[in-house]
Amino acid sequence: MFFLSFIRKRVAHPAIKGITFLLAMLLLIPEVAYSDGNAVLGEHVKPVVDHMDSVVIDKALTLPKLIDLTMEKYPDASWLNALEEEAKALAARSDSWTAGASQAIFGYQTISTFRLNYGTANIEVPLWNLGQRDAQHELANQADTSAQLQAANVKLRVAGLVRGALWGMALAKIRYEQTQIELDVYGKLLANIKRRAESGDLPRADVLLAQTELLQKRSAFTLAEAELMHARKRYSSITQTTKMPSNFEENLVPLKEIGQTHPALIAINSQIDRKQAEINAVKAIGSGQTNVIAGILSDEGTDYRSNKAEFFNVGVNIPFGGSAHTQPHIAAINVELNKLIAEREQLYRDLEQAHHEAEHNLEINKVELDNANEQKKVSEELLKMTQLAFSVGEVGLMDLLKIQSRTEQAILNAKERAVMLQRDEALYNQAVGVMP
Repeated sequence: MFFLSFIRKRVAHPAIKGITFLLAMLLLIPEVAYSDGNAVLGEHVKPVVDHMDSVVIDKALTLPKLIDLTMEKYPDASWLNALEEEAKALAARSDSWTAGASQAIFGYQTISTFRLNYGTANIEVPLWNLGQRDAQHELANQADTSAQLQAANVKLRVAGLVRGALWGMALAKIRYEQTQIELDVYGKLLANIKRRAESGDLPRADVLLAQTELLQKRSAFTLAEAELMHARKRYSSITQTTKMPSNFEENLVPLKEIGQTHPALIAINSQIDRKQAEINAVKAIGSGQTNVIAGILSDEGTDYRSNKAEFFNVGVNIPFGGSAHTQPHIAAINVELNKLIAEREQLYRDLEQAHHEAEHNLEINKVELDNANEQKKVSEELLKMTQLAFSVGEVGLMDLLKIQSRTEQAILNAKERAVMLQRDEALYNQAVGVMP
């Protein structure tokens, strides 16, 4: 109790009254926690990160090239290759002269009673029905177009992931660097306060308060470093590389709405066109495939006096009445077609919503950036005045720390808003479907 009274006499300024309570609480903490500043800032409280995810800048790497490299390693690459192979297979079938595989049929028959031997050889060739080959050509063309447009849509999606990862790292780096600056500032502030406390200008409580603030900054620095590592890991996981371009800023495109040329809409429209081509191809088959059969028949007796006869025959196999069997197939494709139509309608609504959010965020951040810069300017001026007042004893440490904390937040807000505005321009381009 005598110690507390002694402190009250030393600390006469009203702004330090709250520190008396803080000091009383600190008296309950073991001596090592406050007796020596070096002990408080020992190795056991330094930020320790077990892993360091490194991402280096490659000046030769551009954003479009990075997206191309990411596309090559993206999981959907095998699916896109399969679509291309399917399109080639459909094109090869439509270029065939026959509507299917031809068949060769051989037979032999002997009649011992009449001493006769029969040998037959036939070839069965499926013919294209009227309009069927054209329908197959159209299906092959639609499959090839759809494969290319699916690739363009996937590439846009990859571009969105890369854009998000890059700007996520940029924001994390801004916060990490700001915590580094603040840590250095509070380290110097603590050293200054300790010198003044040793000379009797400031109470011991100010040293403890400054140490507390420094420890909080160390904790913030550790967390900011961890967030930066997470952002880097996400980037390397998406791109499968630890290299990044030195510049990935984008110019805002002048598009003001979602158009029908959006890669996602074009891609799903191509899928719809392909399903319609599939239905037309099935309808062109009709009741079944028309087949032409050509063959020979050899008739020869075992008696040497009998004559050998050769017969040539031609036939046409025309199916009919098979619509009941093709309709289920057409109905199944039609279900998929209408599902795609419904997905297209929902996709357009989602794209409009994403565009609205991107446009809204862009407008907000333009205004907020101006406000943040103005607030930063005012806060920095106020901090200079407060620091001067603290140096001559006109204000206490608590007031200085409050002003400094607000100034640091204002500086961070200004830096973040500048990066966020650049990020939102890239995300707006993504929303309207424009590649870097």
